[in-house]
Amino acid sequence: MNIGQLDAAIRAGAIGTILLLAWLLFAARRRVGLPAALFVPLALCLSGFVIGNTPIAALAPAGIVGAIAHTMSGFAVVFLWWFCLSCFDSRFRLKGSVLGVGLAWAAIAAVDRGLLGDALAGKGLSLLLVPLGFAIVAHMVWRLMAERQGDLIQQRHDARIMVAVLLGGMLFIDLAADALFGFAWRPLAFAMTQNAMALAFGLWLAGRLLTVRADELTFGVIAEPPLLAEPAPQPGLRHEEDLHRRLFDLMETDRVFLDPELTFAAFVERMGAPERTVRTLINHELGYDHFRTFLNHYRVAEARRLLGDRNCDDKLITVALDSGFASLASFNRAFRAIEGRTPSDYRTAARQEQPNGTHLAKVGF
Repeated sequence: MNIGQLDAAIRAGAIGTILLLAWLLFAARRRVGLPAALFVPLALCLSGFVIGNTPIAALAPAGIVGAIAHTMSGFAVVFLWWFCLSCFDSRFRLKGSVLGVGLAWAAIAAVDRGLLGDALAGKGLSLLLVPLGFAIVAHMVWRLMAERQGDLIQQRHDARIMVAVLLGGMLFIDLAADALFGFAWRPLAFAMTQNAMALAFGLWLAGRLLTVRADELTFGVIAEPPLLAEPAPQPGLRHEEDLHRRLFDLMETDRVFLDPELTFAAFVERMGAPERTVRTLINHELGYDHFRTFLNHYRVAEARRLLGDRNCDDKLITVALDSGFASLASFNRAFRAIEGRTPSDYRTAARQEQPNGTHLAKVGF
């Protein structure tokens, strides 16, 4: 096999694997959710990139196929960014600055590739994508690593470093090459390495989807995990019973969730058990996917108790701080995510339903 045949084989393997995964995820989109919806356009964009990523003229697509591949490849970075965030954060939604930056990238790429006319096509607007791309890579790696300590799902916790290094590194090297040598610089060895990394990414993802479950991308997160219940004695399971009792005491008696500075490491130390054991206990037994989510459910329960008390006229910032939140903004986000309405709306409705001033929310187990 000569170098041209090897290049074609790598590209064909990458495209076939990625498109197969897109078809599988599209079929399972109702169960997988947002990651599946984002992977389909990602697969098309990555395929477009791989199709045209060769310096061998005889193997490069021409005509309308080459034009379509070139256009689609310009949006791969954005969908890869969104896809990774959706896989590693069950609360991720396309909104705010993440959506705005992605749309800015898409707009620049569309203009540069002539989708909005030929006036600015190929005029160097793609240079604006380099600093924007570095910002996207930095944000992706930061989000993956910043959330790692509190991630209660062991597989997802372990995968964060690999994804940050491989995908983040691949994007960083590609952007650095564009910045240093220009977009036309594509020596064969470099292009083949990029295509091989795309193939490796597809094979890794295929291994997860084809050997486990179609909902693996969401890592088994449940929509509304329950609050902790007081453990019942279980003969023959003294160690597990002690762990449940310790967890119950920390949350019910010590009410450690009221400390806004509480970290997972500090919580593990107070549990007096190995980190992996604590992570497994909270995730497998209670269904929480992240330590922050675990704490926020108790903090919101405390906030509901305060907001439903007719004798409590504290401002919302006071309720937030008294419930364990570090800021009003984080309180509002968590409350809306769990209750589906703002704290103010909850307080108004709670007091209308309780004319005698009795408490609506009960913090207990």
